[in-house]
Amino acid sequence: MKKYLFSFCLIISFIANAQSPDDALRTAWFTQNGSARMMAVGGVMGSLGGDISAANVNPAGLGLYKTREIVLTPGFFSNNNKLSYRGTDTSSNKNIFSNGPIGIIFGSSGNNQKKWTSSAFAISVSQLANYNNHIQYTGSNNNTSFTEQYLEELARDRADTNSALSNYIFGSSLAFRTFLIDTTIVNGQLGYKSLVLLASPANPTAGVMQSYDANTTGGYQEIALSLAGNMEDKLYVGGTVTIPVISYQRDFFYSEKDATNNPNNNFAYFNYTESLKSTGVGVGLKLGMIYKPKDFWRIGFAFHSPQWISFKDEIRASITANTEAYAGLRTVTSDELNSGNPGTREYNILTPWRAIASASYVFREVANTKKQRAFVSADIEYVNYRGARFSTTGNNNSSAMQNYYSMVNGEIKDYYKGNVNLKLGGELKFDPWMFRLGAAYYGSPYADNNLKADRFVTAAGIGYRNYGFFIDITYSATFVKDVNFPYRLNDVPNTYATQSGNINGLIITFGFKF
Repeated sequence: MKKYLFSFCLIISFIANAQSPDDALRTAWFTQNGSARMMAVGGVMGSLGGDISAANVNPAGLGLYKTREIVLTPGFFSNNNKLSYRGTDTSSNKNIFSNGPIGIIFGSSGNNQKKWTSSAFAISVSQLANYNNHIQYTGSNNNTSFTEQYLEELARDRADTNSALSNYIFGSSLAFRTFLIDTTIVNGQLGYKSLVLLASPANPTAGVMQSYDANTTGGYQEIALSLAGNMEDKLYVGGTVTIPVISYQRDFFYSEKDATNNPNNNFAYFNYTESLKSTGVGVGLKLGMIYKPKDFWRIGFAFHSPQWISFKDEIRASITANTEAYAGLRTVTSDELNSGNPGTREYNILTPWRAIASASYVFREVANTKKQRAFVSADIEYVNYRGARFSTTGNNNSSAMQNYYSMVNGEIKDYYKGNVNLKLGGELKFDPWMFRLGAAYYGSPYADNNLKADRFVTAAGIGYRNYGFFIDITYSATFVKDVNFPYRLNDVPNTYATQSGNINGLIITFGFKF
C-alpha cells in the first residue's frame, strides 16, 4: 500500500493535534441534503427548480416561483456502521435528527410588458452535513503502535528532556510523564523509546490489542440568502450568498493492551482520551442558470465558489498508562500542564469549489404546473477535493505557522483528488399526488485507489399538493464505504480500518403558499 508522509514540523505544543487532510474533508465530502422532494429524486436540483433546495444547489431554480411559500423539513436518520480492522469485525450505530431546508420564499410576477417575467427572493437554513456518528473497532497489531507518533515527534524536533516534559501538552509530554515513552541512549546520543512491546526477532509473540472509539456530534448548517430572476419563462438566473455555520465535537478514546498478558514485561496497557470542540463561520457564493431550449427541456449549470470559513477549536487530552514494575499506574492530563485550560487554535479553511451540469425533461411542460405529468432529471457534479486549503488567522500569522500550513496543504494535494457525483431521479404526477424515485453515486475523494470509498444513495417518496398546502415524505438509504486511520506514521505502511454500512433516513417537508 502507498506510504503517507505526514512529516509536519512541530511549531507549538498544540500542533501535535492540529490540522490534517481529514479535517479538510469534513467540510467537503457529504451526500446532498435537502427537501423531501429533492431527496426522493436522488438530490437532482441542477435544472428542475421550483423547490427551496435550489438555493443550495442552483439558485436559478428559485426563479420559477411566482408566489410566496414557507417550508419546514425535519428528518430522522439511523446510522449503522460495520468496520473491519486487522481481521476483527465490529459494528456500531447511532440514531440522529437532522433538518433540511427551513425558510421562506418571496416570489412575485413582473409586468408582462417587461423582459423580466418574475423574480424571487429566499431566506433559508439547511443542514448540508450531519456529524453525529459513532465509529469503533478493535484488532491485534504486532507491527506498529500509537506511541510511535510521539517518538517521531520528539526525534524530529531533537527534543531534550525539558521539552519532552512541557512542550507537547496534548501528546508527547503526556506520554513522557506517564513513562509510556522514556529516554534511551543510542550511539551515545539521547533518544526515546516506547514501552509498548511489538514483535521482534527476540520476542516474536509480542503485540497489542488496539481499540478505537470516537463519538462525534454537530452539523454543517448553511444560511442562504438567494435572489433569482425569470426572463420570459425561458432563461432563469440566480445567486446565493451562503453563510456556513459549523459545530463539531469529537470525544475520542483509544487504548492499547499487552496481548501477552505478561505481568513482568513493563507494559500492561495505556488509554488516550481526547475531547475536541470546533466551531466555524464563513461566507461563500453560489451562482447558476437554467435555460429552456425547447418547451420540454431544461438545461442547468451552477458553480459553487470555495467557502471561506474561520474556525476556533478547543481541545483537552489525557493519558493513563500502566507500565507495571517500570513506573506503575500513572495518569496525566493536558489541564495539569495548561493551568486547567483547554488548548485553543484559530485558523481558516477554504473549501473545495464545485461545478454542476444538469438536464431535465418535463412531460407536458406548460405554464400551469398542475397539468405537468412527469419529469426525469440528471445532475453531474464535480468537486475539487484536493483544492481545500488551510491558512493562518491574523492573530497567529507568523512565518512559522505559514510554513506549517503550506506543508499541510501540500499533503492535501497529494492525498485527495477531484471526482464526480452522479444523480438521477424522476416523478410521476397524478394531481394532487406525486410519486418519486431517485439514486445518486458519490465517488471517492482519495487519490490512492487502494482506499475504497464511495457512497450510493437510493430514495423513494410521495407528495401531496392541494389548496396551497403541500407535504412530501421520503425514505432514503445510503450505502457507505470508507476508511479510518487510528493514527499515521512517517515512512511506514499505515494500518487502517475499512468501513461499510448504511444510513436510513425519513424526511418530511411541509409548507404552504400565501
